[in-house]
Amino acid sequence: MAKKEEVEGKVPPKPEVSAKDQLTDKTSVMVAKDILPTTLVVLPLYERPLFPQMMGPILIDNPAIKNALISDVEKSLQYVGMVLVRPQDDGANQLAPTELEFHEVGVAAKILEAALPQPDAPLHLMVQALERFSVQEIVAEKPMWRATVKYWPKARFETNEELKAYSASIIECIKELVNLDPLFKEGLTLLLDKINLNDPGSLADFAASMTTATGAELQKVLEAKSIRSRIEQTLFLLKKETQITKLKVQINERIDERLTKQQREFFLREQLKEIKKELGISKEDTETETDKFEKRVSKLVLTDEAQERVREELDKLRLLEPSSPEFNVTRGYLDWLTELPWGVYTKDNYDIQKAARILDQDHYGLTDVKDRILELISVGIIKGDLAGSIILLVGPPGVGKTSIGQSIARSLGRKFYRFSLGGMRDEAEIKGHRRTYIGALPGKFIQAIKTCKTANPLIMLDELDKIGASFHGDPASALLEVLDPEQNREFLDHYLDVRFDLSKVLFICTANQLETIPRPLLDRTEIIRLSGYILEEKLQIARRHLLPKQLKEHGLQRGQVTIPNSVMREIIDGYAREAGVRSLENNIKKILRKSAKHIVQDGNRKIKLTTTDLRDYLGRRHFSQEKVFKQPRVGVVTGLAYTSLGGTTLHIEATPVPSKAGSFKQTGQLGKVMIESSEIAYTYVRSLLNHDEQARRFFGNNLIHLHVPAGATPKDGPSAGITMACVIYSTAINKPIKKNIAMTGELTVTGLVMPIGGIKEKVIAAKRAKIKTLIFPQENESDFADLDEHIRKGISPHFVSTFGEVLKICFPAGKK
Repeated sequence: MAKKEEVEGKVPPKPEVSAKDQLTDKTSVMVAKDILPTTLVVLPLYERPLFPQMMGPILIDNPAIKNALISDVEKSLQYVGMVLVRPQDDGANQLAPTELEFHEVGVAAKILEAALPQPDAPLHLMVQALERFSVQEIVAEKPMWRATVKYWPKARFETNEELKAYSASIIECIKELVNLDPLFKEGLTLLLDKINLNDPGSLADFAASMTTATGAELQKVLEAKSIRSRIEQTLFLLKKETQITKLKVQINERIDERLTKQQREFFLREQLKEIKKELGISKEDTETETDKFEKRVSKLVLTDEAQERVREELDKLRLLEPSSPEFNVTRGYLDWLTELPWGVYTKDNYDIQKAARILDQDHYGLTDVKDRILELISVGIIKGDLAGSIILLVGPPGVGKTSIGQSIARSLGRKFYRFSLGGMRDEAEIKGHRRTYIGALPGKFIQAIKTCKTANPLIMLDELDKIGASFHGDPASALLEVLDPEQNREFLDHYLDVRFDLSKVLFICTANQLETIPRPLLDRTEIIRLSGYILEEKLQIARRHLLPKQLKEHGLQRGQVTIPNSVMREIIDGYAREAGVRSLENNIKKILRKSAKHIVQDGNRKIKLTTTDLRDYLGRRHFSQEKVFKQPRVGVVTGLAYTSLGGTTLHIEATPVPSKAGSFKQTGQLGKVMIESSEIAYTYVRSLLNHDEQARRFFGNNLIHLHVPAGATPKDGPSAGITMACVIYSTAINKPIKKNIAMTGELTVTGLVMPIGGIKEKVIAAKRAKIKTLIFPQENESDFADLDEHIRKGISPHFVSTFGEVLKICFPAGKK
């Protein structure tokens, strides 16, 4: 069969031969049906049909067809049929000869020349299309096709104004195409010189062959018997070709304009470079970059590893073209390597008196923290170095953990950098991304070193207890290397891929609680607890720091708004009982905003607040005095608890419910440990009163319901054991405990009182609630003694080792 390459189906839209060779001799023109055979060898066309009077080359590769045609030509074969094949889904050139679907109209063509090829070369035919014909019958005869055809008679037409107008429009379109695309000029020359412009049919055929229309569109023109229909379809194709050519010209103009601008800028830049080089005022981009990096390196004290890496990267940079993507990657890497402060350290302040003054100016209280910092400075004075210290500040929100880090940096004379670990889930945030990734960067610690421009800053890691983990890695595990003094001297960031010494960095971490911090990470830190502030401490902080700061931020003078101590105490006690001072500061802001509004509306006047004004400024009291403190009741006992927000009081209640069998239940969103503590308390009290007949009947005929408000807040821990036992005991004997008592301690099933934690927080919570008599486990006596004097002042502590001692304090005349 004939493939697309074998019998070329595409006819060039623009003839490649001269006009003289394309036209037949007019003297030989006669009626076509008298001289052309009615049976023709058919050559299929796959892309475009041929039109009468057109010439074109035909290329035949198929050996069988080629040999058959050569044989026929030698036997004086002069004419062949050229018919366009209908397109198939799988391609017509892939079908067998019997499966090809030809169009019904083709052209008879005369073989003008047949170039006999070499054995392996294709056969070249030059043919001239003569007349249209309709296919009557087509038969596949290996290896070619033969068809019986019927020629169209010469179309008769009468010249009228409409055909003249169509012809003129076609000529105008061709002229426009020539102006838009000079490649059409040859076709126009042929049209004007050789085509009879008075023959609209010939004009339509030739004009259609000049377009780049599809084979199906051109076939419609070939099949049109009406001259008017043929010339109308041709005009449509020409108009379409004109629009496409205009669009191509516009696109080419835009591209040429852009390229011309870029080329012009390129040549100007190159000329500018050459001029600068001749004048000695400029260097190549690569040379400029390498000089910059070498100048930086000369001022640094690089390690041997870093020195070798910088040298390797500089050698690579010299070989790269500035336009290369690798050039920018290498330049960015060298920029990070040479921007780091290798061997650059700030001088520490070893003046312990100055450091103490700075700490006292910035913070009131916090004696433990201040003492630890002064101890650190003292060691530095003796040793001459402040390396290897990792401090963890633990306490509720608002107690000044983050701000004290800034004060420590100021007292030591070090640069300060803070970033939060809260919600961090990607290990690359700590150890950096590998340079193979687009947009890779070093980790937070290397970024901090670069920002501070010193290798020994103070870095604060905020919210250590809120660090996360995900499929990207575990940042907490990555921190183990950073916070280990034995390992961080050779910290390896994935981006740098060069070890950097972090052992001179002072790390200050903050957290609200220790339970969520991984144990290996916790072991690398020195824990300092910030338990919160009592009322008097908050009062001093408000006077010394919060009020002056907020007056300045609100643009008010010190005398414009006056808040007496009695009013400030009421604010602290009624609106800001939290362990920290953040809520207190927010309430002061609210007061100053409303005061500023009154000053603007009422003119320039001074405002002095009273306790009765607070409801107008702050709304109703958030914390009210509990009736239980003043009126002890049966089955109600105050306990002390420690939470992530600081210490707090718990008013645990119990009530009996008549029941056929004695039982016990507890409510209040209690955790597993607290539920076990309540069951231990119930069991112990029941065994303690087992000798009392009345108590036995009470437990046998009642369900004891124990509740720990508030019900919406989850609670857990063992320190409420003696409190719940006192509640059950009070319910069983139907007597209230002694007035103004709170307690904390773990109870065993044999009645022993075990030690607990959070003594300072619980004492502060009791003082806020104005409870003076407190019961603690005996083993916590030293913890209480370590508290500051102003915290212990006014507290009457009792230290017990058994529950019997608790009963003696709470029920002086009760049964033991």
